[in-house]
Order: sequence, then C-alpha cells, then structure tokens
Amino acid sequence: MSELFCITGNDGMASLIEPWCAMLSARRPEQQFQLSLAGSSTAIMALAADACLLAPMSRAPWAQELAAFRNAKGYQPTGIQIGWCGHGPRAGVKTPPAIWLHRDNPLAGLSMAQLAAVFSSGSPQGDITCWSQLGLGGAWLHRRIHLYGLRDDGKYASAFRRAHLGNRQFPRHYEPLPDRRAVLEAVAADPFSLGAVGWFNAAALGDAVRVLPLGHHEGDYHLPTAGAVQAGNYPLGSAVMLWIDLPPGSVPEPRLAEFLQLALSDGGQQVVAAQSASPEGYLPLNQPMLLAQRQRLDRLINGETQG
Repeated sequence: MSELFCITGNDGMASLIEPWCAMLSARRPEQQFQLSLAGSSTAIMALAADACLLAPMSRAPWAQELAAFRNAKGYQPTGIQIGWCGHGPRAGVKTPPAIWLHRDNPLAGLSMAQLAAVFSSGSPQGDITCWSQLGLGGAWLHRRIHLYGLRDDGKYASAFRRAHLGNRQFPRHYEPLPDRRAVLEAVAADPFSLGAVGWFNAAALGDAVRVLPLGHHEGDYHLPTAGAVQAGNYPLGSAVMLWIDLPPGSVPEPRLAEFLQLALSDGGQQVVAAQSASPEGYLPLNQPMLLAQRQRLDRLINGETQG
C-alpha cells in the first residue's frame, strides 16, 4: 500500500491535477491521492508544515510565504514550471495581470524598464513622471502621469513591486485603492492615468479602459494574447508552478519525481493544452521552455543542482 500522496494548493488547477492523478493511478492503482485545492495561498504554507508533498500555484509565492517556509526549513522551496495561466482579454473571464489605461490614451506600449521608471521611485535611468517623457503630445503634453494601484500590503502590489520594479518603492503620487475594481474605475475616469492590477474582468466597464501592451524591450510590445504569453513575450504572464520541498543535497522521492515527469510529458502537456479555452486559460510550455524544464527536472532527480 503506497503512502498517501497529498497535494495542496490552487483551486483552479483541479482541472490539471485531477487528470494527472488519474493517469498515474492507471499506472499504479495502489497509489492514493488526497487533494486539498483551496487556493494558492494555502500551497507554500502547507508545504512548510509537511502537510503535502506537492503544492501547485498559478502565481508567484509572496515574500511572506517564502519567508515562512525558510523560517521553518532553513532553505527555499523548489518550483518546476509546467505551463502558463491566463490570456486575453477574453469575454466573460478575467484578464491576466496588466497595466490598464483610458481608452483615449494613445500610448502604444511600454518596455519593462520604462514601466519601472514610471511606477517606482529612484529608477537608475531616472523617474518618468510626465507623459511627454513617453513621447505623448496633444492633451498629454503638459500633464503628469497619474498612478493607481492596490495597497502595498504584502499581496499583489508588493509582489509586483519586487518582481518588476527592482523592489523599489512606489512614488509618492501613486494612489493605492482598496480593490481592483476601484483601480479600473479610477482609470476609466482619468485619461492621464495608468493602473496596475492583477486578475480582473473589466467587461463591466465596457470599453472605457484597455490593456497596455508591454515588452521586455522598447518597441517590442505585446498584449497578453495566448501566443505572447506562451512564448514568454508578455512580461506579466503568470507561470503555473508545482512546488516541492527539496532539502539541499537531496533528490525528489520516486513518486514525486514521477508526478513531475508526467506533468512535463507530452501527455501531461496535452492536459494543460485542453484547458486553454477554460476561464483559467492554461497554456502549455512551448518547446524550448519545455525542454529547459525537463532538463532542470532531470538535474534535480540526479542530484546535480537545485538551481
């Protein structure tokens, strides 16, 4: 009788985890799975408490989650990317994390370096505070950029700041609002503004706002379309990760290694691809990324590296 295989984490990922469990159960009928998929916020904490073997997440762990794991274990959890989460905008479903602007604003896009200079204070290349610095004229020529976003309370805004703004502070004119809808409503009423939020269904606001194309390099801008997200060209794309507890110098136990290998197999990736039209909009890894993750997993299984 195999030991119970406990999985705790993102609730929307049941459409991936359950088929993978069924595929493994067909190979090994004696293996029993226990799923507790109540949200990404449960994943790392359960892993830190030894309450699960595998922790699926569709967002990056927050700093306090990683700190709690490190306090409990003395090292960081190990993650394997198995796909992407979300693309759009699509009717009736939430758009992935994005920068939003008023429909009348003519800005074509921003590089991530420009975005960091707009949304943080103390950027190495100098702060961007006026629309003229981004090449806009007309009604925008003499206007400042108004910034709206969520509260820097350890959740989305804090993670956004650490991941994309060099961990610098938001500027003094950044206006934190209580929720995503409030941010988008502020942008809809202000053509001189930008708003940063995570997942949001903006359909209720009609066409008053639009998603700003972003790029890793100036001039190469992308909306969060399926193709751009899957290619890694949309800088705010959400990686779908399977997190494990792997102490330094150790290797994943065989049943865990088998699960991870299955998720990265052709059949496992077909499960992801089958969910591309779902509300979550899961996308499989493209071939170069898939090969890189398979090679990384092989190294972990062989005890070569945890990087």
